[in-house]
Amino acid sequence: MAVSRIEPSELAVADRSCTAAQAVARKDRFARHAGYERSRRRKGASPFLIAVVTLLALVVLAPSVTSLDPFTQHLDQDLRPPSRDHLFGQDKLGRDVFARLIHGARISLSVGVSVVIISGTIGFILGTLAGAMGGLIDRAVMATVDVLLAFPGLLLAIALVAFLGPSLGNVVLSLSLLGWTGYARLVRGEILSLREREYVLAARALGAHPLRVASYHLAPGLLNVLGVQATFGVAGAIIAEGSLSFLGLGVPPPLPSWGAMLADARPYLLVAPHLTVFPALAVMVTVLAVNHLGDRLRDRLDPATSC
Repeated sequence: MAVSRIEPSELAVADRSCTAAQAVARKDRFARHAGYERSRRRKGASPFLIAVVTLLALVVLAPSVTSLDPFTQHLDQDLRPPSRDHLFGQDKLGRDVFARLIHGARISLSVGVSVVIISGTIGFILGTLAGAMGGLIDRAVMATVDVLLAFPGLLLAIALVAFLGPSLGNVVLSLSLLGWTGYARLVRGEILSLREREYVLAARALGAHPLRVASYHLAPGLLNVLGVQATFGVAGAIIAEGSLSFLGLGVPPPLPSWGAMLADARPYLLVAPHLTVFPALAVMVTVLAVNHLGDRLRDRLDPATSC
């Protein structure tokens, strides 16, 4: 039996006969996996992920990691350098620096996560209302955002904490009241882009209420960008909390905080440099690791914007 031969021209015609929907589907599948393959090949990201996991483990297992109390004072052992009994040395009151760093990580991460949850929720609600409803609500929300962004955020946080009083709750409240603006602008911009999609136009044509369109059709498409923004928000909140604690407006002593530890170590920079080096390294490594985690998350969730 003779076998018919398929010419290359026939293959080309058959390939061109694919529908546009199939071509778009192939492109979407490639886009979904491109970011994952890129992030998987980035070997330099592994140390940062290990740092994040290690930090979380230290925060959860803080009492088991070290038996030393971060509040116990040994006045006759002040400013001791790192040793076998005290890995990171002792501060001006003889307290163990390593124990205070671990317990200070709890405060820094709790502030970062709390600020992101509160400010992200406020920004998501207001941004959704502004983008979906439009009109007076949109103008009012964006005018408030523009006014708050016109002032340096850290200065406003300092003013609020100074007015309310230094405490962990007031730090979280102040940073949350000022941090929602970025989420609101991001959510509003995404909604203005998504509202022109076909399925949204179809829902509006069927008479769906704007709030129903926003909650059922627009909100699910915002989870990716909000997840990436929240990751960077944790790093920003950690730096802001450290700055406030450095100025004496953070958690009150004797609670350990990385910013307060840096402030206490400033007079002893030349005499006992370990008091400055280890808290500074903790802040730097944590912020770099969280930011790099945000980069990898962005590559996976939004591969079209990756290089």
